[in-house]
Amino acid sequence: MSIEIVGPEAEALLSWAGLCEAFEAGHRLPRAEINDLFLYRGADTLLDRAAWIDGLGSLVKVATVVPGNAARGLPSIHGAVNLFNDQTGVLEALVDFHLVTKWKTAGDSLLSASKLARKDSRNILLVGAGTVARSMIQAYSALFPDAKFSIWNRSPAGAEAMAAADARVTAVGDLEAAVRAADVICTATMSREPLLKGAWLQPGQHIDLIGAYTPAMREADDEVMRRASVFVDSRATTVHHIGELKDPIARGVVTEADIKADFYDMAQGMYRRSSDDEITVAKNGGGAHLDLMTSAYILAMWRQR
Repeated sequence: MSIEIVGPEAEALLSWAGLCEAFEAGHRLPRAEINDLFLYRGADTLLDRAAWIDGLGSLVKVATVVPGNAARGLPSIHGAVNLFNDQTGVLEALVDFHLVTKWKTAGDSLLSASKLARKDSRNILLVGAGTVARSMIQAYSALFPDAKFSIWNRSPAGAEAMAAADARVTAVGDLEAAVRAADVICTATMSREPLLKGAWLQPGQHIDLIGAYTPAMREADDEVMRRASVFVDSRATTVHHIGELKDPIARGVVTEADIKADFYDMAQGMYRRSSDDEITVAKNGGGAHLDLMTSAYILAMWRQR
């Protein structure tokens, strides 16, 4: 038995359009079985994410999060992605962890934008200047080739560094004004308190919420959720697990029934905006089933090289 090792060099073989097609195909298969396991040692975390999709395969993605690594001169996150054959259960491939994570996260939001953002969107605001924001510039540019990007960050130096590295990007200091002027607003922060205010939103905008991934985190306030049509990548990985939805639902601000659709509703044409004036929100939960679809796509492209 040979196990294929797929490293970061596979990125040259990938396309954002190809990944979105793989996501749509994956959601036409039977609904994924998914589960997560967390282990803790003080501030350190070991996370196991598993998914099985009948007809596609199964995956276990393991990540270690060690904040103290910064003092050691090491990245805080390391991991491995194990991809298993659907029929035999044989380990088929080890796929580069960071490659899978980058393309899964950005592709998730890109698929939502392809369905929910207005086709004439050009002005894109990035809130947060980390690794995910850099990935989103690549991803959004594939869908909106004429896009111009504004970036706001709690630390202005982070936004200014990104702007200096890319002529399409402008650093901004007034978040409210930048939100009001944007066609697409993408938040990718570690915020526990809402940064994005619903009072700032304008008709026709699309909001892409990436950062909040625990019950204690939120990037958008209650008014955003009230004013917008809310979509999620997966009800199973967002509604009862992420503060962006769990908190306002628990307080009666919105209900589960207010969620218009998730990716499994795409085939029925339900994952779409209904008018040019509609404000849409997509919550990127990034479940393990999307890691599986991404890894299977990467392996397929690797084998075709």
